[in-house]
Parts: sequence; structure tokens; C-alpha cells
Amino acid sequence: MIRGKVRRSQLVAPFGPGAMQVLADGTSVITAGLDHWFVPGERLDQEEFRIHEWRLENHLGVDALYTPPDYRDNFKASPGQYNTKLQVPVLRFPAWSFCPRCRALTQQPLHIADRPRCTNPDCSGQKASWKPFLAQVPFVALCELGHLQDFPWVEWVHESANPSCRSPKLKLRTSGGGTLASQRVVCETCNKDRDLKGITSVERPNREHEQETTYLTAHLEDGAEFSCRGAMPWLGLEAGRESCGKPLRGSLRGASNVYYALVKSSIFIPEASTAEVDPRVLEALEEQTISRARANVRDVLEDGDILTASRLRRAAKKNAFRLENFTDEQIESALAILEGPVDTSHQLTTETVDDPALFRRQEYTSIRDTIDSAELVVREPEGNRAKDVGELVSRVRLVEKLRETRVLWGFNRIFAESSSRDTANRTALLRRQTPEDGESWLPAYTVLGEGIYLELSLEALAEWEARHSVRERLVPMAQRFHLVAEERHLAQRQVTPRLVLLHTLAHLLINQLTFECGYSSASLRERLYASPGPEGMNGLLIYTAAGDSEGTLGGLVRMGQPERFEEVLRNAITNARWCSSDPVCIESLGQGPDSCNLGACHSCALLPETACEEFNRFLDRGLIAGTLDDPELGFFSGLG
Repeated sequence: MIRGKVRRSQLVAPFGPGAMQVLADGTSVITAGLDHWFVPGERLDQEEFRIHEWRLENHLGVDALYTPPDYRDNFKASPGQYNTKLQVPVLRFPAWSFCPRCRALTQQPLHIADRPRCTNPDCSGQKASWKPFLAQVPFVALCELGHLQDFPWVEWVHESANPSCRSPKLKLRTSGGGTLASQRVVCETCNKDRDLKGITSVERPNREHEQETTYLTAHLEDGAEFSCRGAMPWLGLEAGRESCGKPLRGSLRGASNVYYALVKSSIFIPEASTAEVDPRVLEALEEQTISRARANVRDVLEDGDILTASRLRRAAKKNAFRLENFTDEQIESALAILEGPVDTSHQLTTETVDDPALFRRQEYTSIRDTIDSAELVVREPEGNRAKDVGELVSRVRLVEKLRETRVLWGFNRIFAESSSRDTANRTALLRRQTPEDGESWLPAYTVLGEGIYLELSLEALAEWEARHSVRERLVPMAQRFHLVAEERHLAQRQVTPRLVLLHTLAHLLINQLTFECGYSSASLRERLYASPGPEGMNGLLIYTAAGDSEGTLGGLVRMGQPERFEEVLRNAITNARWCSSDPVCIESLGQGPDSCNLGACHSCALLPETACEEFNRFLDRGLIAGTLDDPELGFFSGLG
């Protein structure tokens, strides 16, 4: 039996539905769609895995969020157990394999349960005491719409989409070189032979031809295009529901561009209706045994009936003691929130998914003030800030407790980002059958952490943004991103001085905090609240959300106290004035990912990809501390 282990959070990213991974025994598998993650059964209580995050549910237009199931053995000593033997199914992919000895290519079904062995009678391994295990081929084919299929070995070697060769016997041979030209596929039936040179490349037929194509699509067969069939092996589909027609690109199955998880994250903000409800009641109602009792009662309620406190106490039976400290009125007020109708007025749309400002406005409004709830605690630091710092940083908040929820709502292939035109199609890739009303859900997980929120002075920011030199500085960056967006069919966005300023400041502070309080840069994350205009957002949150105890020890919050924060800020600005790669770095007109950075490199401002929201783009130290030619250009140039 082919099986392996993976952390539950990794089933959201990077090994969600449609992603490939290599198990401990060397088998390459692909994670199956959501249709079979929770198989209905007598001992299934899916509500145990429920994550309550009302903002993400409304925003993504789903009825629920669930963590991937964990595996539990069924112990005879503990009868009546729920959620045992739950597994996330995987399929063996690529389906094509070759024998390491005789190099014969064969194809096995996706659902094969054991590692296959060579069955070629001419293989020298057949004479040994055991037949050699087959190794899966290192190549696959994919398209930009998310489809994935086995490399077309038969069609490629015969240079035809419909080869006439009957019973082809293929072999994958290598001359020992390190290029694709050294890999050759041979058909021993008709003596056809062809190398794999160019299968991963992209080409544009001519300058007037705007449609980009691939070498595999254009040259598999002379005079005809071999396009994608829309295969989705993680859903058990060898061909798509509809014709795809996009160019097909060859790729190594371990390449980084084969799978990009689309993850939406949210800092939990209590609903306004929960302000008058005791958080202890909500916590008790969401406890595992009480949550199961609520689900049992909900299943037998008739239309129009409501769940009452007395009915819940009876359903909870021996676990009703968890509710004995609360009155019926308290319980029913909390039930009205938890069991109330779902607001679907903000479902997944082009505008809400691709514009983070629209979704984060509510976070920005809540986190900039003090709040004390079960999931979010924000306090104002004690003491006064120095005058020069207070003129530039108008607000600092200590986020002593936060809960971040990360949801997988789709995935991309080839490009890490996708245009807004196919948002719904990305979500549809996760499952084979469209869920019925009231049963749609997405995989998610939560992490706890703490952080520091800071906000710049609107008056100082407006005066700085109005400078001609500031706007002129960003022209090369904006032009470069415009070209990148056109090449990758991305939604255009406005690269503003405010965005670059806040983003660069977040990177500099994170790098400085790694020295000041010992966090690794990969355990800190940024969250930007930036939108243009006098009423726009102008804040940033630096927080820990690494899924372990490192993010809950209070070390980061203590750095937000005035005396410590000011030292961190001053040191970060001082270090930003000079980079070990200067003057090359600060005078650059384009460097970093997609050349969308100015004065920012690995020596000064870049972070691990897990810590950055913008793929390490839109960074410039010049807008922070000035340049060699214009030392007063930076927003913090006067801060010593």
C-alpha cells in the first residue's frame, strides 16, 4: 500500500489538491480533490474540524472551513470513538514509469496500490531473484489554466497527435548529459527516435503574433498544434470537462512552477454582534463534545425550529456540565450568533479577491484601536514616544494575541499569480463535483501569534507623497511591473509611494527585529494596510504566526513599548542608509524579482518568501532614508 505522512497544515500549502509530492519510499503522488477528504460514515463528525472564521466564509462564498483530518487509530479499549481512520487520498502520478535497468516505458493506472515492478521479459532484472521497481518519469505536461497530464510520450516520439504505430514499445534512454537533448525516447516497434530538447521552452512565432505558444504545442507535429486536453488526474479525469485548447508545456515534475497554492489569510475580527456575548460561552459552545451535540440536534430540527438551550443540554448528556455555569439566556444569545444564517453578500468576486484593500479595511479599522476578545487582544503601549518619532509614526498598538486563518481557495500552474478573469475556475479545480447548497467548504488551518501594529502620520505622509521627486522615483518600477503584468496576463495595480514605503519599512523592521529579539526572519510576517487617498489605509502589522510556541512568548509585543520600539526603528533607518552592495544597490533602476525593486537587495531589504506578501517586489530604501544624490528624499530622512 502506497502511503505517507504529512503535516496537516501542508495539505493547505504546499501539498493541497492537485499538488505533487514524493513519499519516503520515492513514490511521486498527487493529492486528490476535496470530494473524498471526508467520506461520510457512521463515526464521522466533521464539525470537530470546523474553523469558525465568518469573514473568510462570507468573502470566499463558502458555508464552512475545515482543517484537514488527522489520522487516528481505532482502539478497542475506547469504544464509541469518532473520526478514526480518516485519510486524505492520493494518486500515483505520473502514471508513466521506466525500468532503471532496461529503460522500458510503461503506463500504470493512477489508483495502483503498490509500487509496480518491471514486467519486460527482455529485462536483465527478470533473471534476478527479484524484479526491479519501476521509477516514475521525471517529466509532466501542464498548461496555465491549472491542468496537468502525463508527458505525451507516444505522440512525441511519433511526431503525431494520432500515431499510426500499433503496440508501441517505448524506452527512455539517456546519453549521460545534463541537458534535455541527452534524454531520448525510442519506439522499438517502428524505430522512431526523438530527443526531448526544447519541451520546456516558450516561443512566440513572430512579432505580429500576439498569442504566446510553447515548443511542445508547436513542434510535436508539423503543421498542427498539440494543445492541452484539460486533464485533471487529481480528480481522476484524463480529459477535461470542456476543451482547454491552451498551449501545453513540458516540465520537470519537481519544478517550482508546477503548483502555486492560492491562499487567503485573515486576522480574526470578532463580529459586532458578539460584543455583548460572554466569550466564555462561545468557547464552551465550540468545544468538541458540545459542538457534536449541536450538530446532532441540528440534523433533526425541522424547518423553522431553533436550537434552544434546554434542548442542547439534553443532547449533550454527560457533557452538559460544560454549560452548567451559564444561564439559558446567555447560551441562546451565543447560539443565535453561531447558528444564525450565513451572510453571502460578499462572495468570491473579481474585485474582492484581487484587491486586498477591500477585504482588509475591517481589520484595519479594528486593529488600530484597543480590543479585548477571546481571539484578539490589542492594547495601547504605555509611555510617550519621542517627538521626532511621533511626528512620523502616529499610532503604535501591541497585538498581544491574534489568530490567523489561512484558506486554500485554488491554485495556479506556471505563474504564481493569475489574472482576475479566471478566479472562479481556480476554485473549481479543487473538486470534481460541484457541492450542493449548504455543503461547500474549503481546507484551512489556524495559527496563533502576536505582533506590533504601527501607523504613519497622515499629515506627514500626504506632504511627502506630494513631492515630485518621490513620484518620479517610482516611474521605472511602475513601468516594469506594467510590462510584467501584460506578459503574465495579471491584473494591473497601482504602484504608489505609500505602498512601497510601508512595504520597505516592514522589511527593514523585520530584519532589525531578528537582531534585537532573536526571532528568525522566517518566523515573522508582514501584513500591509495600504490604499491611496486622504482616507486610505496607511498601516502595517508585523506578527508571528509560525504555528508553534515561538509566536506566543511575548517577546515581539515587548519590542513595541516606546523605549524599545524607537531604538528598533532608529537602528533600522540607520542601517537602511547604507548597504554593503552600494552604490550599485541604491542606484539600481530595476533589480530583484521581475526587476520590480529599486534600492533593495539580499544584503539590505529582501526577506524569505514566507514572510513577504508581495513576492519581494515593490521595495526601495531610497523612499525610506534617501539616496546618494538626494538624501532628503526619504520619509524618514530626518530621523537620526
